[in-house]
Amino acid sequence: MPDITVAGGDGEFSAYLATPAGGSGPGILCIQEIFGVNADMREHCDNFAAQGYFALSPDLFWRQEPGIQLTDKTEAEWQRAFELYQGFDVAKGMEDLIAALSHLRGIEGCTGKTGTVGYCLDGLLAYLMACQSDAECNVSYYGVGLDEKLNLASNITAPTLLHMAEEDEYVNKEAQAAINNGLAGHSSVTLYSYAGVNHAFTRNDGIHYDADAATLAHQRTADAFAAALR
Repeated sequence: MPDITVAGGDGEFSAYLATPAGGSGPGILCIQEIFGVNADMREHCDNFAAQGYFALSPDLFWRQEPGIQLTDKTEAEWQRAFELYQGFDVAKGMEDLIAALSHLRGIEGCTGKTGTVGYCLDGLLAYLMACQSDAECNVSYYGVGLDEKLNLASNITAPTLLHMAEEDEYVNKEAQAAINNGLAGHSSVTLYSYAGVNHAFTRNDGIHYDADAATLAHQRTADAFAAALR
């Protein structure tokens, strides 16, 4: 499927849109990892479309290098991904996501009910969308830096899932404990921890992909979206 264009406050940027076969359904905003809107993100979108959702993944690195698509296979790509991560403006990224969420709701056939899902760095952005947007459901996969944003959790009112990898090399045990303790008892937040798996355990064809954990996490995500958006 060809990319589309989304109008943001600072200009236009591209996004990948996967549409459900039936032509109607809720929407899911799929927030990219540090590798851009690559084959993995497009596959996630396609999978959500197969479940009956419009799935939109906006290019959040468009201010630095529009259209970049990297993998986790080479050192050079990792280096470039981290350069993009270092240069990423979270506040501007959130503006882009809010614009993309509005665009998604306006797509012909979309019911207007929308969720968000993010991975890695953008697991943090999915958490921030739970705190700062009116999306009806939000899912964060192995978000990095959530422990530094727990003060925002009181703003969360929509159902929000957090998937954490117990052996995450970017979210240490201390940070995981802080997240668990900081969100314990929050009526809108459900936290799942996966033993023995690393960061990015659901990245399709990724170096840390774990089929069992990924299948379980994706089923929990599908159940949450179905309950909130259908």
